[in-house]
Amino acid sequence: MDIGVVAGVVLAAVLVLVGLFKLMWRVAEPNEALVISGSAHRTEGLGDGMGFRIVTGRGTLVLPGVQAVRKLSLDLNETQLVVDCVTHQGIPLKVRGVVIFKVGDDTVSIANAARRFLDQQKMIPERVHIVFAGHLRSIVGGLTVEDMIRDREKLTGQTRAACGSEMEKLGLIVDSLQIHEIEDPTGYIKNLAMPHAAAVQRDARIAQADANLLATEAEQAAFARMSEATRDSEILQAGYQAERDKAAAAAKQAGPLAEAAARQEVVVQETRVAELEANRREQQLQADVRKPADAKAYEQRTLAEADRDSRISAAQAKAKETELAAAAEATRVKAAAAAEAEAAEARGLANAKATRATGEAEAAATQARGLAEAEAAKARGLADAASAKAKGLAEAEAIKARAAALAENQEAVVAQQLAENWPKIVEAGAGAFGNVEHMVLLNGAEGMSEMFAKALTMGGTGLGLARQLLSSMAQSPNQSATVVPAAAPPSGEVIPISDQATGA
Repeated sequence: MDIGVVAGVVLAAVLVLVGLFKLMWRVAEPNEALVISGSAHRTEGLGDGMGFRIVTGRGTLVLPGVQAVRKLSLDLNETQLVVDCVTHQGIPLKVRGVVIFKVGDDTVSIANAARRFLDQQKMIPERVHIVFAGHLRSIVGGLTVEDMIRDREKLTGQTRAACGSEMEKLGLIVDSLQIHEIEDPTGYIKNLAMPHAAAVQRDARIAQADANLLATEAEQAAFARMSEATRDSEILQAGYQAERDKAAAAAKQAGPLAEAAARQEVVVQETRVAELEANRREQQLQADVRKPADAKAYEQRTLAEADRDSRISAAQAKAKETELAAAAEATRVKAAAAAEAEAAEARGLANAKATRATGEAEAAATQARGLAEAEAAKARGLADAASAKAKGLAEAEAIKARAAALAENQEAVVAQQLAENWPKIVEAGAGAFGNVEHMVLLNGAEGMSEMFAKALTMGGTGLGLARQLLSSMAQSPNQSATVVPAAAPPSGEVIPISDQATGA
């Protein structure tokens, strides 16, 4: 009996304690803060004597009846901004936007928000709207419409910066501020956009016109291609029809053409047979006629070449023999000339030097001339060269002998020369009468004698000239003298013979 009572009492006490704990234990949700007042408590960042405690994200014991517990929401809140503003240009505008805000998570922000909005949490959006509306009107008043339209971020940033300190005092923080719309009751923005809209409309019309032009050109090109395709089709059809007609005509002509081809083949075969027969006959002629003729011609050509080589060898041997004989004769003549030169040198030392000099000069000149002629005529034979050389030496010896004789007996030499050339002299004197057809002698035999005497006198004059020439040669034997004969009387001229003789 006693044990049961004790157990009941213990159980009742436990239940009471559990109930009291539940009444005293309070837990703060993640999106709320517990503000506990009724006992002295110092909170960091708060002034002395505030007398409340803030709990977030954990549980705490509260003395019922002694301490009061209230909740402050930490959820996001928003307020719609609809603010009538006037720009720097004096143009009225209506700005629409939204502000998303909440109570700060730090203890100071929660304490500031609790002191201001703990019992009026539903009034927070209205208070925020009032704060933002005032600052927004102030900021818009310093801007132009163009600035607001082109740079809304500038408007938003300036508004948040202006409201930041006041929102901090209220314990609130702004998560987002967006300007949704700027209404223009006066139509300024619309008028501002009209030039651009007109330009866009113009560009649109131009683009539409270009597109229409391109479409028209494409349509025309398509029509042209269609016409071209039709033309090509008709041309192809005409070509096919021509081919069909040609095939039909060829089919009609197939029989005659086949017959003609057969005849042509026969002619070709007959032509080939004729060509083979002609080739056979040509081969037969080659074997029967041409090859024997070629063999006979080869034999004759070989015999002729052998005969020619034999004659060439004989000519070469004869030329060699002639060359050796000419060399021996030249040696003999040279020895004789040397002996004669030594004999002439012995006839006088004084005259011998001059005579020898003259003779050697003449001999050297003649020998050089003979050698030059011999070199030029060497191809004609070494025998002629030796003969020319011997002749030159002989002439040199004759010149030397003539020079010596002229020096010793001039008259005898002149007489000898005149005697040798007397027929030519007489012929030259008689040449004066060569063109006389008729001659009349008035003095008879005496006139004839006188005429001949004058002719001989003319010859004597020539003898005097010859004698003078020989004298000059004796005085300067190294110099050659040129005798210019007296000019013959012109043809038909009458030479007077005497005072009584005339010729016509």
